[in-house]
Amino acid sequence: MIRVTIWNEFRHERLNPVVAAIYPNGIHEAIRAFLKDDSNYIIHTSTLDEPECGLTEELLNDTDVLVWWGHKAHREVSDEAAERVVRHVQGGMGLVALHSAHESKPFIRLMGTTCSLKWRKSGEKERLWNVAPTHPIMKGVGDYFELEHVEMYGERFDVPKPDDVLMISWYPGGEIFRSCCTWTRGNGRIVHFKPGHETFPIYENPNVQLVIRNAVNWAAPAARGLPASRQTDPLEMIEQIEC
Repeated sequence: MIRVTIWNEFRHERLNPVVAAIYPNGIHEAIRAFLKDDSNYIIHTSTLDEPECGLTEELLNDTDVLVWWGHKAHREVSDEAAERVVRHVQGGMGLVALHSAHESKPFIRLMGTTCSLKWRKSGEKERLWNVAPTHPIMKGVGDYFELEHVEMYGERFDVPKPDDVLMISWYPGGEIFRSCCTWTRGNGRIVHFKPGHETFPIYENPNVQLVIRNAVNWAAPAARGLPASRQTDPLEMIEQIEC
């Protein structure tokens, strides 16, 4: 069983009627709705306005993969809560960062860069090309799929070189974007998947749902515990010099 926590700042849905009409129960519940069909998941949800920003030590201890959606309230996540997330990722918890989670405090701290990019609220089409068809996150995904209306994200995406680039997006306005990337930090696996702007029903798209489900499975921890330096004895006899 994979213990999945879906974290959402849960602000747009309560303040913007357009978003509320698309996601009346919140984006976290929309994601839970398509993940809950998998009997391999134990799913919890958490939101920003809960105690300790919805990111308590107890919750993170009980989480194998954290799915994160945030946009307008990144700065309201406390530094203490962000550091807890970073520590748990380094200790093996998976992180699936969706859409504007690239600007979340935990993601920026894990990347060590600005994570900036170009963007445009244009409602234009996005064509996402599968450039790593043998990767587990791309299982069942065709050569490409399209989203009819999106917010454009474009390069340069200021992140460290990914371990793998799985999808590249193209837009009619001329931009491209590395729209699905992975990294490893300590024992933790990280995925950033671009689709998910709140004013479009993107999480109803079956291809988007498939990639998120595959990302959760891939990011589940193979090992838990923070990597630590330790003194070790040699495996074979050596001449040791005092120093």
